[in-house]
Amino acid sequence: MANPWTKKNPLLSMMLSGANAWAGAARGIMAGQAKRQQAAATRQGTRQVADFWTAALTGGAPKKARTTKKRRS
Repeated sequence: MANPWTKKNPLLSMMLSGANAWAGAARGIMAGQAKRQQAAATRQGTRQVADFWTAALTGGAPKKARTTKKRRS
């Protein structure tokens, strides 16, 4: 008598194939989002470093004189 546990199950095979396809798509979406977030963080950090050193070497932007508001009579 053949072992029933070793028989192929087409329903289970289709279900696992679908789950594997869904998991692969989800993994690709998550990897793409992580890559975009990492690139954005790198750009922001680079911009902050450049702004810091530009301000340090050039003295920064001149400060505006404070003006007082005139009161209405």
